[in-house]
Amino acid sequence: MDFLFTPWRYTYVTTAENAQECVFCALAQGTNDEQGYIVHRGKYCFVILNAYPYTSGHTMVVPYEHVDQLQKLSAPAAQEMMVLTQKLEGVLRELYHPDGLNLGMNLGKAAGAGIAGHIHMHILPRWVADVNFMGAIAETRVLPEDLATTYKRIRSKF
Repeated sequence: MDFLFTPWRYTYVTTAENAQECVFCALAQGTNDEQGYIVHRGKYCFVILNAYPYTSGHTMVVPYEHVDQLQKLSAPAAQEMMVLTQKLEGVLRELYHPDGLNLGMNLGKAAGAGIAGHIHMHILPRWVADVNFMGAIAETRVLPEDLATTYKRIRSKF
């Protein structure tokens, strides 16, 4: 059996797991959207950059409601989550010209959720062969764009 290790996520996983306060709730209550990488605030959900992205443009739609299951999310929040996901699909296609996109949720720790107590939808652009030797052998991700630039580009589309 082969094992793949992701040491670059260790700080994130251990910080999120041991946090006394929900990271998403704290960011939603904050007042500095640029510092928190919140690119858009809707009525029921907000759009935020992933602080530990897999690719440039890796964003998330997060409901303000602190729930751990999609079935617990109110209908208006679920509807806005999908509307914002659709909007992000268009924005990411326009800005990054990806070969495809990954959309998804990890519900629960066993499913891979780094923040299991607060659901969120991931939206990230993907390119053919975007996984290369740096990630596979050197355990390092190479992103061509820093978060501040990604923030400005995506925010400008909202």
